[in-house]
Amino acid sequence: MASLSSNSIPFQFRNPKTAFRSKSSPYVLVFSKLASSSGDSSKSTLRISAESAPKARFVARRTESVSVRQLQRPLVEYMSLPASQYSVLDAERIERVDDNTFRCYVYRFKFFAFEVCPVLLVRVDVQPNGCCIKLLSCKLEGSPIVVAQNDKFDASMENRISYDSARVDSPVQKLTSDAVIEVSIEIPFAFRAIPAEAIESTGSQVLEQILRAMLPRFMTQLVKDYQAWASGDTSRQALGTGQI
Repeated sequence: MASLSSNSIPFQFRNPKTAFRSKSSPYVLVFSKLASSSGDSSKSTLRISAESAPKARFVARRTESVSVRQLQRPLVEYMSLPASQYSVLDAERIERVDDNTFRCYVYRFKFFAFEVCPVLLVRVDVQPNGCCIKLLSCKLEGSPIVVAQNDKFDASMENRISYDSARVDSPVQKLTSDAVIEVSIEIPFAFRAIPAEAIESTGSQVLEQILRAMLPRFMTQLVKDYQAWASGDTSRQALGTGQI
């Protein structure tokens, strides 16, 4: 078993659109025995549920800020655009579903010996001083044991992107991304010999590494898109290439 130290977490980024696809095992097994007596039938059902299975909770939060030199069209106007006018920023990893909903393919990474590739469905809501990206659903792709967890976890994510309202007229504005991810998952049987605290620590470190890798890149793309928009570029072509 791999060490649980943060320095030894395998963390390999690859294009997620080549994700493995496997069918997971049923979450609840139902065994039925039918018997008939005097024309009447009765059924006894045994349900094995995972309600009592141990769970682990992973949490990570990161704030990233960048300075933005305002051009002829100010940042506040750019941040006030409706989500329907947003660029997808990285066409290799982000797909538009509708005006304010997007599908995001997170980088592949290793958790212990297993490959994980989350696919997120998110909604973007415009707010007075920026926008908020909220997770609607998450699907896991990758190794078979990972795919089998799709019915056994809950996830929430929120990323608030805002500008400094006190610097609206300043030539240099500050753009901030404040992201938090939380995952609650049933611990797979193969991992139950490991203390839950160790699994939670490792899982939280993996989430932190994802945020540490993704947020700076996201903010760089956002600033470049603002600069393109402010210069009158109406193409709003995606700037990313899927690489970290």
